Formats: sequence, structure tokens, C-alpha cells
Amino acid sequence: MTEPVSEAESDTVPTRCGYVALAGRPNVGKSTLMNHLLGRKLSITSRKPQTTRQALIGVLTRGDAQIVFVDTPGIHIASGRALNRYMVGQAVGSLAGVELALMLVEASGWHDGDEIVRRRIHEAGVPCICVINKIDRLRRKERLLPLIDALSRKHDFEALVPVSALKNLALDELLEEIVGRLPRRVHMFAADEVTDRSLDFLVGEIVREKAIRRLGAELPHQTAVMVDRISVGESLAEVDAVIYVERDTQKRIAIGKGGAMLKSIGEDARKDIEFLIGSRAMVRLWVKVDRRWSGRPDALQRFGYQSQRSAKGEHSQRAGKGAR
Repeated sequence: MTEPVSEAESDTVPTRCGYVALAGRPNVGKSTLMNHLLGRKLSITSRKPQTTRQALIGVLTRGDAQIVFVDTPGIHIASGRALNRYMVGQAVGSLAGVELALMLVEASGWHDGDEIVRRRIHEAGVPCICVINKIDRLRRKERLLPLIDALSRKHDFEALVPVSALKNLALDELLEEIVGRLPRRVHMFAADEVTDRSLDFLVGEIVREKAIRRLGAELPHQTAVMVDRISVGESLAEVDAVIYVERDTQKRIAIGKGGAMLKSIGEDARKDIEFLIGSRAMVRLWVKVDRRWSGRPDALQRFGYQSQRSAKGEHSQRAGKGAR
């Protein structure tokens, strides 16, 4: 782990580095933004809210600056199932100790859910840039300036930056705003590292994304994935994974007639896994029932949904040991 630099020494350090949390209500584009800032797909995405379940770091190294992004689940009122409370805990816990937060809001305007996020950021006492996302959807561009003015009165933002994460609009301007606010510090990750997550985790997330996209209309949040085995050979990688659902009827939906749905999920996942690993892959999937898993803390722990510590405290212990 990198040793911290004292305040007296910081002026002489030629590099900048810091943790930057992406925060917002569900489905405002946090994962899409991180993927496009990194220039590669790391966080899974879908049109369904709460696709992101765990805080995930993505490392961007540009010259003398290294930004350690922390993609988080959507912040909302935690209620209902244990999984729902867990995701909010992940998001709020990730704000502790970061150097900067990016609060994403939609260009369509301020929503009640945005105020919940703003309060959480205020309580964390972290400097914050407001990122106005999805400006490509604005039919009347003249509405942007009044929105910026209104948002500037909501919170003492460091800056307000309109972007389109999906269309890569104004992302360089956003990066400039971020880098200028990072502390002078030696880099915590090697230049070619992009995350501290294991291959098992990334592969499991790919399978879950494909399941959500194929099954979203029927069971968007009742799926979990556990990777049983990954074997990476010289010319072929083999992946065995299980998709868990909560009811027998959901299992039948996930398998599909004659196994067609499960085959489609596997084919979708195989393409992304091959891109991730850099070789051909064989993906074998099974579907099992774990009744009411999303409401049981023991099941959440078994599926890897551990309690959240602060983003910096949790991830810095593994700095320099992540996936490349």
C-alpha cells in the first residue's frame, strides 16, 4: 500500500491522485459515465434502476493524474428488502473519505430524489461537482442556463458541468474540473490497472447484466449470479456460473422454452467475457432457486454483498493489486 504524503511534502509531489465518488438517484447514468470516462466498459448497465448493487472502483491514469472513480448504487430512501437497504448503505458509505463527489442530475430538471442525494453529500461533508447528465435529450437547449442557475442555489457546488455520458459530450471538460481538485499525492495504482475487483466478480457482473437485459420485464431485481469456476487456458476460457432467482416460476422464465432464454443469456455474456479476457470463452449457465434471497442477510453475504466500509478505507488496502 502506498504510504501517505505529509502536508509539508505534498507541494513537492509531481503527481495528483484521489478518490472520486459518483453519486445520484437510481438510473441517472452513473455507471455509463464512469465507463465512458474510463474509455472501457467496467460497470454493468441497463435501463432498469438499481442495476448497480455494489460500489465498484475504476482507475483512470492520465499523465501525472490518477482518478480513482467509485461507482455507487442509486441513493434513495432505504426500505423494504435487505438488498435494498444494502445498496443504499453501499452508496452512502462510499462517500466517506473521498476527495470529491460527482452528483449526477438529469438535464430534465431537479427531482425529489435528487434532494435525498444532496443531503447525503452534505452530511458527508465532501466537496461536490454537479454533473448535469443527458443534455443530448434536451429538445430546447435554451433551458440549460436557467437549470444551471437553479441548481447553483441548491448546494454550494464546486462547479456545474453539463455533459452527455452516452454521447461523450463535454467529458474532457469534466475531467479538467476533477483533476484540478485532486490532492498532490503519489499514484496508488499501476498505470495499467483499471480496477481492484477480481476476475470472478467482473465475469459474474457480466452474466447478471445480460440476465437483467433479457429478463428485465419479468424479474429485474430477483436475479443474483455466483461464478463457480473460471479456467483460463492459452486459447480458451471456461466459465461455470449459476443464476439464482427466488421462485420456481422465475426459474422457468429464466430457462425459457427448451432452454432458449438461458442460451441467449449465455451467448450475450460470452461476447463480453471474451473481450474482457482476450480469448475465446465457453460459458455454461445453470438456474437455481434460492427463495426470498433478496430479503435474507445470510443469502446476501453468500452472494458477496458484504457490509460497506468507506471507499478509501476499503479499496486503498488493495491498491496495486487489482485487475489489469
